Amino acid sequence: MKLEKLGWNSYFEQTFKQYADDQLAPGRIVSEHKGMYRVQCAEGSFLSAISGKMRFQAEYREDLPAVGDWVAIKYKAGDEKAIIYAILPRKSKFSRKKAGVTTEEQIVASNVDTVFLVNAVNADFNLRRLERYLLLAWESGANPVILLSKADLCSNIVHYIQQAESIAAGVPVIAISADKKIGLEQLTPYLGEGKTVALLGSSGVGKSTLANALYGEELLHVHAIREEDDKGRHTTTHRELIVLKEGGIIIDTPGMRELQLWDGDEGIHISFNDIENLARNCKFNDCCHETEPGCQVQAAIQAGTLDKNRLKSYYKLQKELEYLAKKEKEKQRQNQRRR
Repeated sequence: MKLEKLGWNSYFEQTFKQYADDQLAPGRIVSEHKGMYRVQCAEGSFLSAISGKMRFQAEYREDLPAVGDWVAIKYKAGDEKAIIYAILPRKSKFSRKKAGVTTEEQIVASNVDTVFLVNAVNADFNLRRLERYLLLAWESGANPVILLSKADLCSNIVHYIQQAESIAAGVPVIAISADKKIGLEQLTPYLGEGKTVALLGSSGVGKSTLANALYGEELLHVHAIREEDDKGRHTTTHRELIVLKEGGIIIDTPGMRELQLWDGDEGIHISFNDIENLARNCKFNDCCHETEPGCQVQAAIQAGTLDKNRLKSYYKLQKELEYLAKKEKEKQRQNQRRR
């Protein structure tokens, strides 16, 4: 397979030069299974493990490979296994805090050009959750696109489009139905040869169905949403990179019931640009947007142009990021003492 079809470009070619003299070959991580990685390169597909030195030097999870990474590997001709010696610098990465009480980054997908935020237009549709996805998408360095799936089952799709647009100014919002092949032609500009798209969203919103529709045949098993509570069921159990027949690359990911923030200092400013623009015009520089006179944020809420729940979400995400930053600093201090 040509490396360009996998997303190889001049950026990765330049960063790989330092490994060329070590007789290493470039490849891309297409899946991960219990510490082993499937790497696709020009010569074929290899089941790979990281080198002992790389494992020893890894301090954090981000120091280990993730699906979408370009890596430098060594293999023997005729062998189906290889060793990973290095990760090439990432152009982008979509990360979240690993589920649980530990403060640890989980890289969902890396080197992604576009993030498809897939949301089903049913009872599970949630604007506050979508705000979280948008914040992390902007922080990743990739461009978000909101996909409203199962549009064929919705009698008022315009309402959902307007709801999504109200919190995502400038972000494309596309209504699709993977089953009925509705709206899929609008995704073509994001899926040219070498372009990588990550599919992100809750369980059962139709990510795997969409991946199958884009590929042209059923690669991934799918489950329907449960009728009794309109909730999704896990279909994809691991992240997987798929090269499409017509060009383009998609990374299918497991549904996320818990989406804790990892980093979002820049993303929160982009995601909540409407509130921050209003705040700049408040009468007082230290306005808390509560009962102060001349508060433009409260004026917008009273005028109906800003949802008060969006302001609450903004405050909640800010506090979450502040708490995470505090925990991360403490973790770094502990690691420094250990070293």
